[in-house]
Amino acid sequence: MFLVNPKSGVQKKKNIPRLIEKYIDKTKFDFSIETTQYAGHAGELAKEAAERGVDVVVAVGGDGTVNEVGSSLVHTDTALGVIPCGSGNGFARHVGVPIDVRKAIDFINASAISRVDYGKINGRPFFCACGVGFDALVSDHFAQGGRRGMFSYIQKTLTDWVTYKPETYKIETPHLKKSFKAFVIACGNAAQYGNNAYIAPYASMRDGLLTISIMAPFLPIEVPEVVAQLFTSNFVGSDHVTIISSRWVKIKRKSAGPVHYDGEPCMMDAELLVEVIPSGLKVLAAVGWDGTCTPVPLYRQFFDVVAGNVK
Repeated sequence: MFLVNPKSGVQKKKNIPRLIEKYIDKTKFDFSIETTQYAGHAGELAKEAAERGVDVVVAVGGDGTVNEVGSSLVHTDTALGVIPCGSGNGFARHVGVPIDVRKAIDFINASAISRVDYGKINGRPFFCACGVGFDALVSDHFAQGGRRGMFSYIQKTLTDWVTYKPETYKIETPHLKKSFKAFVIACGNAAQYGNNAYIAPYASMRDGLLTISIMAPFLPIEVPEVVAQLFTSNFVGSDHVTIISSRWVKIKRKSAGPVHYDGEPCMMDAELLVEVIPSGLKVLAAVGWDGTCTPVPLYRQFFDVVAGNVK
């Protein structure tokens, strides 16, 4: 079953059903195509599909759609597939699904089912990353804005950064108790937020661990360096970032406030428990995929932006 979210991302989807009909391998798949009608509809349809024994549900949308569909498929025998049409497409990029729709369909035709981990923040599932701090604030403002896409995200990031004041957080893992003054705390099950911005570049979806990236506050003069590290997956060893691997982490802040999970903002309590659930979801991936993400070189990202390939 293909679930098309007509409202996600910046890409029009009216031609996608035609492309699916034309290019899906009909010798492998019997298929149907459904268009979601309202918020939460994709999750309902995915749950019903899993109960009927559908083998694969393909989320046609962004990371929010992936989260909604995936949350209904965890611990079932139904696998999650993706045709990425969102603003960041972090999940698809980590799994290796091409951003081009035709190529994504070809990927599905040649894929195999693999089991991956997923995360929870205070019980709410996520598949790429969750976090607190500046990125949660930007996610909230981005969701409230009318425009989508990478450049809109960058604009809101720059606007919010001028007035943002980092907080001090108490961090606890099975092997650590320490306070950090942090600009961002990101807990990655996957390597990136999306748009090839690598917040946890060496994260694996199959190792039973979260990659916790704690970014310290930085000066305006250091912004180019931090941005370059983010888009070249060079956070490891950075003076700005502490990276911890753990099965779970408790994060305590002064008061309740915004968090994000897979880019979706919400308000949560002052105390947060983030944990990984090993092998809880089946996904469509390349044959032999090892659970990690192959970073895209910065020069390739630049040419993708120039060519208009970044969604």
